[in-house]
Amino acid sequence: MMQLKSATRTELISPFYVMAVLNRAKQLQAQGRDIIHLEIGEPDFPTSDSIIQAGIRQLKSGQIKYTPAAGLPELRQQIAEFYWQRYQVRINPQRIFITPGASGALLLALSASLNPGDELLLADPGYPCNSNFAHLLAVKPKLIPVTTSSAYQLTAQAIQAAWTAQSKGVLIASPSNPTGTIISSEQLTACINTTQALNGVFFSDEIYHGLSYGEDCVSALQISDDVFVINSFSKYFGMTGWRIGWLIVPEAAIEAVEKLTQNIFIATATNSQYAALAAFLPETLAELELRRSELQTRRDYLYNALIELGFDIPIKPNGAFYIYANASRFTDDSMQFALDLLEQQGVAITPGKDFGQYKAEQHLRFAYTTSIARMSDAIQRIHTFIKQG
Repeated sequence: MMQLKSATRTELISPFYVMAVLNRAKQLQAQGRDIIHLEIGEPDFPTSDSIIQAGIRQLKSGQIKYTPAAGLPELRQQIAEFYWQRYQVRINPQRIFITPGASGALLLALSASLNPGDELLLADPGYPCNSNFAHLLAVKPKLIPVTTSSAYQLTAQAIQAAWTAQSKGVLIASPSNPTGTIISSEQLTACINTTQALNGVFFSDEIYHGLSYGEDCVSALQISDDVFVINSFSKYFGMTGWRIGWLIVPEAAIEAVEKLTQNIFIATATNSQYAALAAFLPETLAELELRRSELQTRRDYLYNALIELGFDIPIKPNGAFYIYANASRFTDDSMQFALDLLEQQGVAITPGKDFGQYKAEQHLRFAYTTSIARMSDAIQRIHTFIKQG
């Protein structure tokens, strides 16, 4: 039998540590245990019915053929109109590429603009796939520790200080996973200007746009046309399993991204694209706003409850649906804390180890993606766990 040795690049890619929590949670559920899920970034709302019905109509038509590689022209046009309505930014639809989720968008953006050996600057803590995609392309992720002093976001000063001869790109996510923080317009402007002055490429992860509470999200496109913007129908639009996102590229990158899209994906799922057209209907957007309001109520409840338990949360998150809490009062090993909490009390949460290196062992991420009633039960169980500890 052939001895297969995995490619070297796979050794650099970290697993999702939360999957160990999720897999064990599913095992316990199969045994009859009641598990409360606060670990996965997927709210309990179903996809809006208007979106589902649009998908069904297309399936019944039987016309589920390949679309153009860049996506349905009418969907690209609709996204361009959405940017004008929401951000007062005019986008040439030819700059918009429909992708298999935001992951597909990030893969295209990095592939089109960075070379092997280039450095990509990222915030730590941050979403782990961003670093892993860099490794896949032989790009070197450079994690920059961020703290509450900058709302867990990169600053122009931090970019300047970390920049080397190998540095080529900067990626900022706002609202951020895991911290839920939003970068200010002034801070984002300074980061983009600094990156471009250094002849670098700027990537803006905006997949949680729309999910903000009391503070509007600023798109990088309001500041510069020469940026890559990654977005998704998964979070605000509630279409996680449909696997559809989009990428907006600088004019100069259109041809390169078109070639990559044709070869890597051929096209994004046709049915998902037709369904996504309904995401922009007035009735759909009205429903999504009600859901955003419910998430804000959930955030307020969970934030206050965790503070009362003794977790340290210096910044109340103002976007996404996560709370990144310092648990150093209770543990110096957040991974073990998460595993023990699951075993003993049936509450699943995400260890900080999934989001980088900076003080990861002190932090836990809680997702307010389930009802307040279920979160209340979780808080009681966590209280019991802490008291027994």
